[in-house]
Amino acid sequence: MSKPIPVVLTVRFFASEVGNEPVREWIKLLDAKDRRTVGEDVKTVQIGWPMGMPLVRKMGKDLFEVRITLPGRIARILFTVIDGTMVLLHGFIKKSQETPREDLDLARKRLRQARQ
Repeated sequence: MSKPIPVVLTVRFFASEVGNEPVREWIKLLDAKDRRTVGEDVKTVQIGWPMGMPLVRKMGKDLFEVRITLPGRIARILFTVIDGTMVLLHGFIKKSQETPREDLDLARKRLRQARQ
C-alpha cells in the first residue's frame, strides 16, 4: 500500500462572530520559546498532512489534535481541515491524562461554527 502524498495546508485561526481568535490569543500568552515550539509543530502538520501519531491524533469526526510537548508540560491544539485549510479551533495546556470534556465540547462547537 502506498503512502499518502503529503498536502501543504493553509493554516488559519478560528474566528468568533465578533472576530476574536481564541487560539491566537492563547498562543500569545505563552513565552517565546513555547510559542516557537507550538509554531514548529503546527507547521510540521501543515507541511506533512495527512499524518498520525505521535504528533497528530484523531479525536472524532473531522477533529484532530496536535500533540505538543513543552518543557514540564504538554499542550494541545484541536483543529479540523476544511477544503485544504487547517483551522485551529482550541488550544490549551493539558493537565490530565484524558482530554477534558469541556475542551472537546468547545472545539466541537467551534467546528460546527467554522463549517457554516
